[in-house]
Amino acid sequence: MMWPFSSTPSLEKSGVFNGFTDWHSHILPGVDDGIESLSDSLAVLGRFEELGVEKVWLTPHVMEDFPNTVEKLRERFGELLDAYTGRIRICLASENMLDSLFQERLVNNEFLPLGDGGSHLLVETSYYNPPYGMDDMIKATFRLGYTPVLAHPERYRYMEEADYEKWKERGLLFQGNVASLAGTYGDTARKKLEWLLSKGMIDMFGSDLHRLSSFDQNIRRSPSGSALRLLRSAVGL
Repeated sequence: MMWPFSSTPSLEKSGVFNGFTDWHSHILPGVDDGIESLSDSLAVLGRFEELGVEKVWLTPHVMEDFPNTVEKLRERFGELLDAYTGRIRICLASENMLDSLFQERLVNNEFLPLGDGGSHLLVETSYYNPPYGMDDMIKATFRLGYTPVLAHPERYRYMEEADYEKWKERGLLFQGNVASLAGTYGDTARKKLEWLLSKGMIDMFGSDLHRLSSFDQNIRRSPSGSALRLLRSAVGL
């Protein structure tokens, strides 16, 4: 009996991380459900160096469960900068849940934007339901001068193709999780991300790393050949 096997390389061996910019990570220590200690943060960055990662955006959660302030996050970021002596360029932003805390902080523009020009804002929603007032919050984000970037759109179970098309038409950018293509978040997320890539809707990628052990496990998985071709094209390989 012939057993099927995949000749597609793992994400780790595929080359996609060489020169990669990680637009979404939870590496800043001790501020959310991500990396807990400074030493673990440095270990992650060391691993990223091995993979060839060039730049990492640290995007800790800002939400009702983790009401991080701009000042607190900048202070912790300064501690990491002082400790890290490697070659990766690390930058600070945040991942902002569209919830009541987001609505409060819209009033005083209390955000850590994404991108070198500070013109983007990484946002997320519940995986299961859109937040009440999502349209208004997105409009308010644009009025402040930010382009919203929707984190891991493939993971939102309530979104269908028409929803993605609607938000793209309204000017949102989409950030996909690389590991979704290898089935880390299930078959539905994998298929959605492949479809989004095939339609040219993914604008940037992230690791969404919370634990180094999980990240290493995830990148040892192999995407399909077609998914890997789409990914390589999207990251400029």
